[in-house]
Amino acid sequence: MLSPRKVRHRKVFKGKLRGTAQRGSSISFGEYALKATSRGKMTAQQIEAARVAINRKIKRGGKVWIRVFPDKPVTKKPAETRMGKGKGSPEFWVAPIKPGKILYELSGVDEKLAVRALTLAGNKLPFSTKVISKRSTL
Repeated sequence: MLSPRKVRHRKVFKGKLRGTAQRGSSISFGEYALKATSRGKMTAQQIEAARVAINRKIKRGGKVWIRVFPDKPVTKKPAETRMGKGKGSPEFWVAPIKPGKILYELSGVDEKLAVRALTLAGNKLPFSTKVISKRSTL
């Protein structure tokens, strides 16, 4: 699973996911990409599940770029614990996603296979996505 090696603060505020993605909103490396159309949080497990789905579909035929990284800790208190006594311990890592963010990029495969692979990956995620291409024929 993806997680940062070293962080400045173990626990962070939840924060808000307002607005649209300014950075990471255009295709930089591949020909086809999976773009978020709504907002949410993407866990390290979901990033890995979508990556595996893409790689299995393209059968190691092309190159895949992961454009998101889970760098925000999510804390939880133990089950059946009374209120108070501070914040819980970090349980897992998430990547906050805003609309317009490019999640995965793909190149080296034909358009039909790329669309199928990225659609399959989008089905693994908790928010809506769409497949786009550099040539914008989709």
